[in-house]
Amino acid sequence: MPPPITLLTDFGTVDGYVAQMKGAILSIAPETTIVDVTHSIPHGDVRQGALALDQIVDAFPPLTVHVAVVDPGVGSGRAILGVETCGQRFLAPDNGLLGAVLNRQRFTRIHRLKNDRFWRHPVSPTFHGRDILAPVAAHWMLGADLSEFGPMVNERGLVRLSGAAPQLNNGAWVGEVVAVDRFGNLMTNLSEAILAEYIGPEVTVSAGDIEICGVNRFYAEQPAGALLALIGSSGRLEVAVNGGSAAAKPGLGIGTVVSVRRRPRSE
Repeated sequence: MPPPITLLTDFGTVDGYVAQMKGAILSIAPETTIVDVTHSIPHGDVRQGALALDQIVDAFPPLTVHVAVVDPGVGSGRAILGVETCGQRFLAPDNGLLGAVLNRQRFTRIHRLKNDRFWRHPVSPTFHGRDILAPVAAHWMLGADLSEFGPMVNERGLVRLSGAAPQLNNGAWVGEVVAVDRFGNLMTNLSEAILAEYIGPEVTVSAGDIEICGVNRFYAEQPAGALLALIGSSGRLEVAVNGGSAAAKPGLGIGTVVSVRRRPRSE
């Protein structure tokens, strides 16, 4: 069975935009399996789209084509990219949407989509998801080579997301909240790999003015309603409330500084 094509957008599902993208794919590759990642990315929020895309890619089989469309610059001169990593394939505008994936995965080729032979015509200047990205995804799935879609691009010229990377400062890892899920869990940019030696009961997690003792393994390790920290399924440190919403706590939200440090033995 061939691998699927995934769709991630900020289109919502009230209108027919997502269905039009699926129609463009199925008109070319009718046997394709299409998986909806999410269409509820806040409008134009490239950072949230990048994080959502990075969260899901490891769950998919090799050669999956991931189509991501959070594109406030649609119709402008911004590039549209096709990217191969070691096992996955991506199509997205060059606006930082692939930033989280490229920071974590080793890519093999990056090309700019320029060959309109693979596009749907006429091309709407406001709907490149339907007229460029979706048909290219279908052709790629049917066996076209990435090089056929346009010229190779140097990785150094890609648009990067703004924002500071986690830093080790006086023995503490310092990062920030970068996303909030529908449960109100606050996801940070502090990865499990970074915090490998900081996970356990002997550390303090500071989120804004709030301090949490220890990094838990699961939510129910703390009483209902208690604030806690844990490594979530995304592989990142989360600040959460067992049975509640950490995002509802005053002073906690996207951009909140989060630090993790070991407690001295006397504490």
